[in-house]
Amino acid sequence: MKQSKSSKEAYWKKNLKLLGVLLTIWFTVSFGFGILLVEPLNHIRIGGFKLGFWFAQQGSIYAFVVLIFIYVFMMNKLDKEFDVNEQ
Repeated sequence: MKQSKSSKEAYWKKNLKLLGVLLTIWFTVSFGFGILLVEPLNHIRIGGFKLGFWFAQQGSIYAFVVLIFIYVFMMNKLDKEFDVNEQ
């Protein structure tokens, strides 16, 4: 199905907004929690490990993987909304 230019622009705008939100969350978790807030977070322990250390080593990776799944889910929803889904 052929889309109008305004429909393509709206689709792209929503896609960029979603990417911006997800990248902001990823930056906050990886850089903010893993580097900037590592000392305050180290006062909290999870499974015997300091929380700041955990975010720096594993937490940001887990958050990134979760964000990938959220992106896939949200893009499938967006594709259906604009009738560009692959089905």
